[in-house]
Amino acid sequence: MTHTTLLSVPTVSQKKKWGQLALGLLCMISISSPQYVWALFTRPLMTRLQAPLSEIQLTFSLLIILQTFFSPFQGRLIERFGPRRLISLGTALTGVSWIIASQIHSLIGLYLSYGVLGGLGTGIVYIGVVGLMVRWFPEKRGFATGMVAAGYGMGAILTTFPISHSLAIKGLENTLWQFGLLMTVVGFLASQGLRTPHHQAPAISSPSLQMTTKDFTSREMLRQPLFWLMFIMMTMMSTSGLMVTSQMAIFASDFGITSVSVLGMAALPLAMSIDRLMNGLTRPVCGYLSDRLGREPMMFIAFGLEGCAMILWLLCQQDPLLFVLLSGVVFFGWGEIFSLFPATLTDTFGSRFATANYGWLYISQGIGSILGGPLAALLYQHTGRWGVVFWCAISLDIVCALLALLVLKPWRARFMRQAQA
Repeated sequence: MTHTTLLSVPTVSQKKKWGQLALGLLCMISISSPQYVWALFTRPLMTRLQAPLSEIQLTFSLLIILQTFFSPFQGRLIERFGPRRLISLGTALTGVSWIIASQIHSLIGLYLSYGVLGGLGTGIVYIGVVGLMVRWFPEKRGFATGMVAAGYGMGAILTTFPISHSLAIKGLENTLWQFGLLMTVVGFLASQGLRTPHHQAPAISSPSLQMTTKDFTSREMLRQPLFWLMFIMMTMMSTSGLMVTSQMAIFASDFGITSVSVLGMAALPLAMSIDRLMNGLTRPVCGYLSDRLGREPMMFIAFGLEGCAMILWLLCQQDPLLFVLLSGVVFFGWGEIFSLFPATLTDTFGSRFATANYGWLYISQGIGSILGGPLAALLYQHTGRWGVVFWCAISLDIVCALLALLVLKPWRARFMRQAQA
């Protein structure tokens, strides 16, 4: 049965809302390292376990698969037992996965600790925090989800250099258990303050935003073709971005970029540093703009921007300065999917079951992670040209931008008029 949410209740304390956002951001920062500093651990783990890189990398695949494909189940548990308990468990699992990994001496142990426990823990926290923010900030859903998603995307900036330094000085075992303990303590303490809003705050009416006053359960949502359009679009954008970004070090070498400097710094590390910053910055920026311009117009702008930047990136591949600058634009056009899609989903299907509902949509990121890198590598292997890879990604971007404006926007408007009626 479809439930109705009234948006005319008293406004929630602004101080309390922003406090919840700060705690959610801290939780996201605490669980960002397993994914974003994984590359620092691969070589030490190869030496310790005497295993080839291909077998070590299965750990990262497990982390991503468990993080994304179990998200509907995790979202359902969060809705049943509350965000504080489940997010506390998620932060603890994430930190403990590193503590256990510090003591293992087999590939199976690494898979089960870093991969399985870490994937389940980070997935619970990610889905739980995003689902909570869309309920606390109905009038700023794009911005709020963008802020916490940026915490996950950029949080590892705080730990990358300390972990790298610790690996060189203290070794793999001490680094894993010390930073694992730090993640556990910080994330667990921050999660203790998280609360579900007692009342749904009123959404500020805006001619550019379309928001439903009805709440759809996951079962009801999955029956709607409109949801599957969003799912396909997010899968397309995830795949297109990862087709290029996951291969960046390889094609930069083929373009001759790795051996040159820009502004006195090596071009590739400089580009990767800018990319991480832009990948995080775009989430609250595009989310904020979507709260004012509308979700679909912002999708059209961002997706089109990524496609155009990739075209210029390919055409200017011999210019190190343009390579660095355009890589930042590409990442800026890609990372916003983690603020625009959850906000659009909640606008359309309501906030009461937002956590579980976003869990279903988040599977598309897992599919994109599986398809993007291997698909790009396969295309390059068979053609010997990066142009084919780039044009496939560009095509996905342009098609998705057009779908947002020409299909998603009118369809969503009709759907919500029918739902209100």
